[in-house]
Amino acid sequence: MEHCYSDATITKITSSSSPSPIPPPPPPVVSPCSACKILRRRCVEKCVLAPYFPPSDPLKFTTAHRVYGASNIIKLLQELPEALRVDAVSSMVYEANARLRDPVYGSAGVISQLQNQVNELQQQLAMARAEIVNKQSQQANLMALMCMEKWHKIIPHQHHSSDNDYQTNMSFLDESLGSLWEHVWT
Repeated sequence: MEHCYSDATITKITSSSSPSPIPPPPPPVVSPCSACKILRRRCVEKCVLAPYFPPSDPLKFTTAHRVYGASNIIKLLQELPEALRVDAVSSMVYEANARLRDPVYGSAGVISQLQNQVNELQQQLAMARAEIVNKQSQQANLMALMCMEKWHKIIPHQHHSSDNDYQTNMSFLDESLGSLWEHVWT
């Protein structure tokens, strides 16, 4: 079976079968930053707040906004070099959280409380160390008393006229006390 087509039909078939140019994809829908969302304004492409207040964390901007206000945040960020902005936003959010908890002192109040705790703990540590030294001293005194008592039991009180007996007794005492002192301090 043979098909007959006219030139106009062939042109129409070939032009419809060739791919038509694909329209460019629509620009991606970018969610406005949380700051613009909260302020109910259009988030522009170069929004100063967008890199620091993502749409996934609206509480971050809300907290800073309640304490500093949007215009002050924007002004501060514009005055700073970009390298310092991340730290500045973190500091603002931290201080804003502290100010919401303690409107008078903010983070300085938290620092003061922590410093007081450190001072109290240092005092407790010093007292505990002093008590340890006291207990060690008591233990050493007790050991010395026990050695003296042991020495008196072994060598009854006698008056020896020779210096040799005295030196023997003293060397025994030195050896006994020396071994006991080793046990006390180790």
